[in-house]
Amino acid sequence: MSGVLTIGEAMVSVRTPVPLELGGAARLSVAGSESNVAIGLARLGHGVAWLGVVGEDQPGRLIRRTLRAEGVDTRFVRSTAESFTGLVAFDQPVHDITRVSYHRRGSAGSLLTAEECLAALEDASPSLLHLTGITPALSPAAGAATLAAATAAHATGVRVSLDVNHRSRLWTRRQAAGALRPLLPSADIVFASSDELDILTDAPDPVSDLLACGIAEVVVTAGAAGAYCRTADAEHHQDALPVNVVDSVGAGDAFVAGYLSASLNDLPPRERLRRGATAGAFCVGTRGDWEGLPTRQDLGLLTRTSGTALR
Repeated sequence: MSGVLTIGEAMVSVRTPVPLELGGAARLSVAGSESNVAIGLARLGHGVAWLGVVGEDQPGRLIRRTLRAEGVDTRFVRSTAESFTGLVAFDQPVHDITRVSYHRRGSAGSLLTAEECLAALEDASPSLLHLTGITPALSPAAGAATLAAATAAHATGVRVSLDVNHRSRLWTRRQAAGALRPLLPSADIVFASSDELDILTDAPDPVSDLLACGIAEVVVTAGAAGAYCRTADAEHHQDALPVNVVDSVGAGDAFVAGYLSASLNDLPPRERLRRGATAGAFCVGTRGDWEGLPTRQDLGLLTRTSGTALR
């Protein structure tokens, strides 16, 4: 039994510290919003399984191996010879700007089916299902699989977490709204950046409208400005923690992992926001989507004085 089930696409990532067209040394790793959250939760001590489809290729093997090494349950991962494992490239045209290039159209991840999602949901018996708005953008089949998983989880009392995570290179805001709004009746927790809320609702006060629709927690992130959580009873704010930002990619997934971890530990919203901000701060201090994510033992380190040596 896994405490959390995540569903999505993981890709091989290539990173260069200069414009990609210049060539030179590159770093190979793994990236993907849902797998990032899975790794973050595993490092924080939670049982978590990731479901996705990878190619029968070396990149697919790298994804499986990386997730297993991080303590993520990979028994629901399917390999296919029908397509390839997706790839994402990160380069830096300017020292503090990261550019992303996707090579994922028609990838193995887009072959996700509703049947395998429902089977994994029944087998894993999770207490929480985490989904993002990226997976439905991959293909009609992946969209149907996401909706089927959310609906089935809600019907059986499994809490559903949805991170909007809009990717404009995958689909338009109108297309995203058409796919994500049907997920809302099944969602218990919704994560969105302040500029994504209009994807979910046309209401002039989107957060109040989402709460009125039955969502228990609406969590809104605003990067360096921090985040806030609204429930039916109260609103809580959390400032971003002051750290030296090395790489902001993956910070949102880190925040989600920290927030969900605290939720799984039954901590109140204020502490959920705090753990989310802490995980995000760890992430941005290191290059990579997930490499800097903290363990449970690491969480208190940011309270130490800068330059402290732990002996």
